[in-house]
Amino acid sequence: MALAFLTATSFETPCTITVEQSSEHFHAHVELDDDIAMEPGDKVRVHGAPISIPFGSREVFARRATVTRASPLMRGLTKIAAYFDLAELYEVSFNAGRIK
Repeated sequence: MALAFLTATSFETPCTITVEQSSEHFHAHVELDDDIAMEPGDKVRVHGAPISIPFGSREVFARRATVTRASPLMRGLTKIAAYFDLAELYEVSFNAGRIK
């Protein structure tokens, strides 16, 4: 029972990769084909050779990916770390007078 709290599980699934490289867009998106919901701490590793496309084009690739689900402990630690990372964005100061 305690081991389940610490261990991560993995499985393979098909995925679709959309890559665009142009003057308007420069991105790569991975969509898991089985409509799998990702949660904090989960990892996705896409298999296959590196993708390189010519400038001005958009291409779609079908690959396999390994999804590693975070253990409950790692999921909790990820949520806590994300909270403190977000709190750094709130760090502002207010001065009584004008800065000279």
